Amino acid sequence: MSSRPNTKVLLLLTLLLTACAGSPQRADQRFTALAEQIWQGEQRLRQNEPGQLTDMSPQALAQRQQQRLAWQAKLQQVDVDSLSEQNRINHAILAYRLADDIDEYRFGAHLMPLTAESGFHTNLGFLPQRTAFRSISDYQNYLRQLSAIPRYMSQQTDWMRQGIAQGMTQPKAVLAGFENSIISYVVAEPGDSVFFQPFAKQPAFVSDADWQQLVDEAKQQIRLSVNPAYQAFYQFMLDEYLPAARDSIAASALPNGAAYYQNRLEHYTTLQLTPAQVHQIGLDEVKRIRGEMQHVIDGLGFAGSFADFVQYLRTDPQFYPKTPDELMRYAAFLSKKADAQLPKLFKTLPRTPYGVVPVPAEIAPKYTTGRYSGASRDDQAGFYWVNTYALNRRPLYEMEALTLHEAVPGHHLQIALASEQASLPDYRRSFYTSAFGEGWGLYAEYLGLEMGFYQDPYSNFGRLTYEMWRAARLVVDTGMHSMGWSRQQAIDFMAANTALSMHNVTTEIDRYISWPAQALSYKLGEITIKRLRAEAEQALGDRFNVREFHDQLLSNGSLPLPILEQLVRDYIASAKQAPDNSQQ
Repeated sequence: MSSRPNTKVLLLLTLLLTACAGSPQRADQRFTALAEQIWQGEQRLRQNEPGQLTDMSPQALAQRQQQRLAWQAKLQQVDVDSLSEQNRINHAILAYRLADDIDEYRFGAHLMPLTAESGFHTNLGFLPQRTAFRSISDYQNYLRQLSAIPRYMSQQTDWMRQGIAQGMTQPKAVLAGFENSIISYVVAEPGDSVFFQPFAKQPAFVSDADWQQLVDEAKQQIRLSVNPAYQAFYQFMLDEYLPAARDSIAASALPNGAAYYQNRLEHYTTLQLTPAQVHQIGLDEVKRIRGEMQHVIDGLGFAGSFADFVQYLRTDPQFYPKTPDELMRYAAFLSKKADAQLPKLFKTLPRTPYGVVPVPAEIAPKYTTGRYSGASRDDQAGFYWVNTYALNRRPLYEMEALTLHEAVPGHHLQIALASEQASLPDYRRSFYTSAFGEGWGLYAEYLGLEMGFYQDPYSNFGRLTYEMWRAARLVVDTGMHSMGWSRQQAIDFMAANTALSMHNVTTEIDRYISWPAQALSYKLGEITIKRLRAEAEQALGDRFNVREFHDQLLSNGSLPLPILEQLVRDYIASAKQAPDNSQQ
């Protein structure tokens, strides 16, 4: 099996993008056929037969690994420099996707199928939203999925037991209260279960008699399959997993941990950097942003220290919503305000709408402040999730930055546009890499300055504390996973440099511990995008058009950063030679 880092493929691809544009048509045709074969095969591996859940047996996982290794070998045999530019990108993205699945299995990620905030049990809770109910057979297949939950969860706990035996567990420190996210799915009345949601209203195409039969079976499956499976997992967590969870927090403390962390760093950032290099970038950014934060404090005439100002923000009731409805209304208002500004900055807007909803109550206590949940079907909207749990920890001065990141022009705009690019193959439209997506989200927060946001100095401080939050991630993530930092050391660093509430600080630190290196993608992606914009502005001068620049960034979907850099530089070179159309 290949152990080469994903980024070597990407760096090779970057060099190849500079090669001559012409390539034999036959090479493109051969590659297109191979790419379609791999993509359709991958879909078969990921998609279940109607009424089934993913088979997590050792035999099934091993077979999927062998199939992916075979596809990877075929991709490595492709003469990439003979392909067109778009097919070079297609090749790199297929290679990246395959390498991630192969590496995760190789490093044993299936032995830890949960993070501090979620797991396979919470993913099952989204079955009702992911399922299209257009016929009686759709309901019947869904009921068969409910009946398959005990087997699926038993397979997952079997892997977790192997994880215990091999020292591959989540740390004790991040699992406090995790069991509550399991037992919340066990209900006394089946009609109160999230799994009963599809049966709340009878559709017109189902007769009364058939509907009653479906409802009765749903309640029976919740009583006899769902509740016992979740109860068993709850007991497993209490009796076996939590007592055996490891005391260390570092990914480097796992079996083959240093290589695992390096692999995850390169996967999430799409860059070939060491933990030490990322750590230093973080320290430099923290210093720069801290100066900008102090400038805001000075402008307010606040007499105390930075720590005093942060304490004031964390404790004064004026900065916090009094009711969930107040928070949701504010988030919705900010979303519509942002919508109105989009045409100034973007030539192309998505047709898919988005809604604003609370984070589901089952996961809210240990969940992050907000998140974007994209549409899983073409008859759905995307959703901007806002956490209404513990309102005294949800400062309003952060809401402008959060909304711009999660909704528009952040995740919804970028992900919806990618999914609607008809000229791209399916595996490009559905592709997402954190370095690009989260880098774009953080860049979207910055765009708020050009959209008329952050007029209030406290909201501007909120923007800076969000940027500081992402910069501090570079420091604490590498610190904990590669440099021996303790959890408390990371909490103290984050608390000392941001105005995040202490609840958010600890929740976030636990997230980084349980999801190594993912948090590195935000700031490194944003730095890259802002640097590319500066290059374009300097090179094009009066010809620079921000709407055209954003079109160039987003029209190819999510991309590894080295490929994005090459495409933007190609665009700059082309724009310099074109007639002046900067005012069009």
